[in-house]
Amino acid sequence: MGGLLNLSRNVNENPCNMCMPMGAILALKGIEQAMVIIHGSQGCCTYMRRHIAEHYNEPIDVGSSSLNEKGTIYGGEKNLKQALDNIRRVYHPRMVGVITTCLAETIGEDIRRIADDYLTERKLDDLFIVTASTPGYGGSHTEGYRFTLRKIVEQLVEPATRHEKINLIVGDLSTADIRELQRLLAMMDIEYVMLPDVSDTLDRPYSSHYDKLPPGGTRLSDIRTMSGAAATIEIGITMPDELSAGKVLEEKFGVPLYQVPVPIGVDNTDRFLAVLTEITGKIVPEGIQGERGRLLDAMVDSHKYNFEGRSVIFGEPDLVYAVTKLCCENGIYPVAVATGSQANKLSQALEPLIADCPQPVQCLNGSDFASIREVAEARGANLAIGHSDGRYLEERSHIPLVRLGFPIHDRTGGQRLLSVGYTGSANLLDRLTNTLLENKYKTYRRDMYEEFYQHEAK
Repeated sequence: MGGLLNLSRNVNENPCNMCMPMGAILALKGIEQAMVIIHGSQGCCTYMRRHIAEHYNEPIDVGSSSLNEKGTIYGGEKNLKQALDNIRRVYHPRMVGVITTCLAETIGEDIRRIADDYLTERKLDDLFIVTASTPGYGGSHTEGYRFTLRKIVEQLVEPATRHEKINLIVGDLSTADIRELQRLLAMMDIEYVMLPDVSDTLDRPYSSHYDKLPPGGTRLSDIRTMSGAAATIEIGITMPDELSAGKVLEEKFGVPLYQVPVPIGVDNTDRFLAVLTEITGKIVPEGIQGERGRLLDAMVDSHKYNFEGRSVIFGEPDLVYAVTKLCCENGIYPVAVATGSQANKLSQALEPLIADCPQPVQCLNGSDFASIREVAEARGANLAIGHSDGRYLEERSHIPLVRLGFPIHDRTGGQRLLSVGYTGSANLLDRLTNTLLENKYKTYRRDMYEEFYQHEAK
């Protein structure tokens, strides 16, 4: 291992992450009949709507309290209550998520107290308001996503009688990945509560009728009874305990917690299915075993090409871990892994995984693309894997990029990329292998000329 590199520069040049409220919106969009209000300026709200709409190619409605100079000096309580009135009148939500930006946090707005006062003043007992403090300087969109899920559980879940369902708390995955997890659970005949469920809310079918709040999402009634579940499976192993929604269910209600990696690759998918079997006693059906066999066949087909792969992997920490594992399983050795988060657990999790790599692997926490590019070039990376913001590696260093994760805003279909489970892993492996092949054939004649003729001419 090349060691952990914690960068302490005074600037962040082309950051490798989005800000906290962006992740909070993604989490809240997976709740049934929920609307979001950003307590902050209009500009922050517009920036986030634009990024999410470009990735999902869906209309993204997010309310704003429109804090201005006056609200910044005298407090924004009046603005926030006015925003709640407007949202209720236009959207008729069953739940409102109130999140903050840098501005609201810097002036010390107590959004929980304001929300409670609002419910009392309006005499509302049929509206849920979940609040989460998410300043942009407080962390990356990954921390915002996880923190908001934890707040949803803390503020909505009630004591409930025991039932046979399992809780499945998912990371920031594509809508295709969410649907694939649901398909695997259905094949194993397992009842579950998935938190959040963005499969329909952020990827709705075409309809001539427009719903301001799209159907779908995790039902509020299911969230409130998560305390009675047989167990919780939380997808993600790099988050600290203070960001884990599963920890709340375990410590407050005694629900057993299993934290597993994103099920990408053979080993991670095996582990996910083994936990399902351990909890429910249900065996993995032949249909899924067949998909495992086809993934193994794909690995055999592609290994002769992948040995030349030297990858740089970046993005959300748990996705980085899972993709690194897939690469190691298939001989595409990583030379650098990077995240914009301060995910100390990522480096610890990667250590045994990359111990046998032929070259030392550089791990970068809290990094930007200036740093990633420098390391990738120095270590001879020929394949980049991550979200669209890594296009600088392709444009300036000619390292081909396989797009994966959030955001993907320079291509369409980012929400439809399937990567989890045996079938998704085979799809992703094909994309990685074909990118290596495409680059090889594109540069083959030039490389051969330079290697065998250019030197003699000199």
